[in-house]
Amino acid sequence: MRTRVVETTNLKKTYMLGKVQVDALRGVDLTVEKGDFLAILGPSGSGKSTLLNMIGALDKPTEGKVFIEGVDVSKLNDNALADLRREIGFVFQFFNLIPRLTARGNVELPMAIPGLGKTERRKRAEELLETVGLKERVNHKPAELSGGERQRVAIARALANNPKFLLMDEPTGNIDSKTANEIIELVRRLNEEKGVTIIVVTHDQQIALQTKRAVQMLDGLIFEEKVNQHESK
Repeated sequence: MRTRVVETTNLKKTYMLGKVQVDALRGVDLTVEKGDFLAILGPSGSGKSTLLNMIGALDKPTEGKVFIEGVDVSKLNDNALADLRREIGFVFQFFNLIPRLTARGNVELPMAIPGLGKTERRKRAEELLETVGLKERVNHKPAELSGGERQRVAIARALANNPKFLLMDEPTGNIDSKTANEIIELVRRLNEEKGVTIIVVTHDQQIALQTKRAVQMLDGLIFEEKVNQHESK
């Protein structure tokens, strides 16, 4: 039986935009199991980014529940929430690398919080950078790397603490199409070969074709779910 990593039940999020009430999520039920590779698709304003924030424990729902490995996120205090967020790998569109640190330094940084020794951090960072194809670039700073290489560093950093799952927000939105295809191929290999559970939020249908499963959002609801053919082989 596969482990349920993420589950949302009747998830709703309402906020005020001036005097206008915006129903960003209107009752989303979603399940993600260990080893899944899921795309959440939708146009701007569909609710996909709001859903990402809920899954990543970055925001709280107005109604409904988010469970991560069976734990009700709403029951956690601030310290427990901070610990949980460190167990989720985040990859964002704009990389968010620290300019003064090398690729290795950026990947090492999240490992300092759990208290890993310097030698162990260095070794794991170099292994992760090799995994994402940057073995020869470990000592380069972000300004010396291409957009695709920066995104690879961001992916390696997100994997640093063996996260429960990888959460990617428009990971190819700031790079050219050729590099985007390379990044998605890398992510697909991480899923298939390393068993990394991945949730990617995107508006790009071509990315969704590379995933195992895709859900389409519109007006705060999931209205379509598709299992891609290569998953059923």
